[in-house]
Amino acid sequence: MNSPNRPSSNKRSVPYVGLGITAAALGALAIVRRMAGYNRGNGLFGAEWQGDRRRRALVTGASSGIGAAFARRLAAEGYDLTLVARRIPRLQALANELAQQFGTNAEVFPADLSQPAEVERVEKHIAGMEALDLLINDAGYSVPGTYAEGDLTQHLDLIHVHILASMRLTRAALPGMIARRSGGLILVSSLAAFAPAYGLTSYSASKAYLSVFAEALFPEVKAYGIHVQALCPGLVMTEFQDNVPGSYRAPVPRPMLLTPDQVARESLAALANGPVVFVPGTIYRVVAPLVRSAWFSPVVKLIMNRMGRTGRYR
Repeated sequence: MNSPNRPSSNKRSVPYVGLGITAAALGALAIVRRMAGYNRGNGLFGAEWQGDRRRRALVTGASSGIGAAFARRLAAEGYDLTLVARRIPRLQALANELAQQFGTNAEVFPADLSQPAEVERVEKHIAGMEALDLLINDAGYSVPGTYAEGDLTQHLDLIHVHILASMRLTRAALPGMIARRSGGLILVSSLAAFAPAYGLTSYSASKAYLSVFAEALFPEVKAYGIHVQALCPGLVMTEFQDNVPGSYRAPVPRPMLLTPDQVARESLAALANGPVVFVPGTIYRVVAPLVRSAWFSPVVKLIMNRMGRTGRYR
């Protein structure tokens, strides 16, 4: 029996129920807006020709995973390609595959983007191109172990690849895109940018930078017809998993595992009219607004850190 001087538990719960309903409504609205933005996409990459020439895209990290998936998807759309990565045999094999299957002019350009001189080579190559319609900064990796235990040189190289190379190549591509008043820039970030996990300190921080960089850059270039996207996938079945604590081989629900082709396909479809920070995969698009929410973020980060310690999070 309730004390006359003490409110009942039912009455006390009313404000919390109201807050819960409000949070759910806001979350649903964010999800609908994100998915609506995604569904409006696919307006930029349907045409094979730009005037009297074929479109061209440059993809870093093209030797495997998401980068290779972008290359295959763009080749199927009629793009010519410049493929940038360290592993020459893989690049050459991919270029041969695309030439045979799609008639693609796929240029192999080996470069280690952790080295400033190598990045400069790519910058000069971009400057010398007749035109570059799409730049995809996909090159990346993670450093195993905690920040205190890891090799500092590897962490610094990661920053060079993820942040400095992406900035420099983006800057190299912009003058031509601005002059033509069209173009696309995709910076491959990660869901870890919003929910940093144990053992992914530099990786998460660098991906957060790319997401904010894309959001800040877009208002500066949208008047020139340039589209910008920070692509933020969750768990993807790639070789990336070999260098992080745990992998998709650990118990993870199958719907949470994305394929590289799915990521590339959804990214390209969303670039024209979708959100700047784009999350592929229906489940992840539902989760992302909660991850970024001030109410839910601490809980999500706690879960991600626990999963990172037990080897269950990318």
